[in-house]
Amino acid sequence: MQVTQLALSDFRNYASVDVALAPGPNLFVGRNGQGKTNLVESLGYLSTLGSHRVSTDQALIRAGQDSAVIRARLRNGDRDLLAEVQINRSSANRAQINRGGIKPRELPRFFSSVLFAPEDLLLIRGDPSARRRFLDQLVVLRSPRMSAVQADYERVLRQRNSLLKSARASGVRDPAKLGTLDIWDERLVALGTEIIQSRLTLVDELSGPVRAAYEAVAGADQRPVLRSRLSIEGAVDDDEEPVATAEASAAPAELAAAFSAALLAVRRRELDRGISLVGPHRDDVQFELNDLPAKGYASHGESWSFALALKLGAAELLRRDSPMGDPVLMLDDVFAELDARRRERLAAVVADYEQVLITAAVFDDVPAALAAHTVRIEAGRIVESDAVVVPETPLTAPETAALESAAAESAAEPDPEPARKPEQDSVPEPAPVPVSEPTPDPDRG
Repeated sequence: MQVTQLALSDFRNYASVDVALAPGPNLFVGRNGQGKTNLVESLGYLSTLGSHRVSTDQALIRAGQDSAVIRARLRNGDRDLLAEVQINRSSANRAQINRGGIKPRELPRFFSSVLFAPEDLLLIRGDPSARRRFLDQLVVLRSPRMSAVQADYERVLRQRNSLLKSARASGVRDPAKLGTLDIWDERLVALGTEIIQSRLTLVDELSGPVRAAYEAVAGADQRPVLRSRLSIEGAVDDDEEPVATAEASAAPAELAAAFSAALLAVRRRELDRGISLVGPHRDDVQFELNDLPAKGYASHGESWSFALALKLGAAELLRRDSPMGDPVLMLDDVFAELDARRRERLAAVVADYEQVLITAAVFDDVPAALAAHTVRIEAGRIVESDAVVVPETPLTAPETAALESAAAESAAEPDPEPARKPEQDSVPEPAPVPVSEPTPDPDRG
């Protein structure tokens, strides 16, 4: 898959920009704070409906504006698509494929990308929420229908937590008066089991590609391992982490039974605290190097290499299984952190992807093999670009009909309420050219 053209309106520091992209490597070069990262961030949002830098959409909309638009022309073999998402400040976001309306959550069906950025160091050193988010986004890219399952789980979790808080406030502990909680438990178990199973399968299938990517980039096999840790098999308090592990071979019925049993075991504590203590919203995946947890034991260089290997492994998994071909691979400000040897190793790993988008503050940091097509950015302006737009190939009649059918089905189904973050860990999360004059962007380039 390739992006042949990217257009932004009122996104971050861009009032308007239209940039052509070429197959293979594309290098965005500019000093920090000029808007390089904003370009790859927009494409990451288009495929995952989330930013790697902020937890809410509001920061993506240019100051003083009510909405931002991301529009990309995509090419998958001989098929061309126009994908668009409008991010609204005070209303639901909207999405289109070839000008036909679809639900935003359906965008991953049409566009697949993997972005690695400095913020991904949190996958190794940060809270479990970052690792859960990484797994869930990859699950959706591989199986877009799971987006609805995840959204439904979050809604049920909010309802259940609301009921627990009400029971705590009123002092209700009589099981006969908690029948409604049993109903929410059944729904939580059904949805949660599907999420847990999808994560277990992903961790199992991701382990091999991650190990290969780590060895390819770092030049050494330090036995990187991924271990799922489930709260339903080791009920925890607010300040503890899951202690049990599970295998991808666990049957859904076994997981559901363990989930139900765990809910019963912690019900009194949940009523005392007014929060759900077990479920996929409390799970984690532990990353290990040489049989030791990477969090707390790995050096900065090892942690960086592990985080990079996770994203390269994800990209390899998608290119192997996805009917869309290679995901668009994006490397944000990566080469500045690597020595010359690892730069060349990374260049060799990504060289055969259909398209790679790279950002760098210093041109010489990037191996020459990845600098064939360079886009220079200054103060939110594209000041120079040698990329060439590939002519579009019209959609065939069957493809057009299929898209129209998908749009019609999407319009007939009501949108779910906007997803809010469920209560999770006790520790809060870390928080066309020429273009018009942009406003300064306080974020990194």
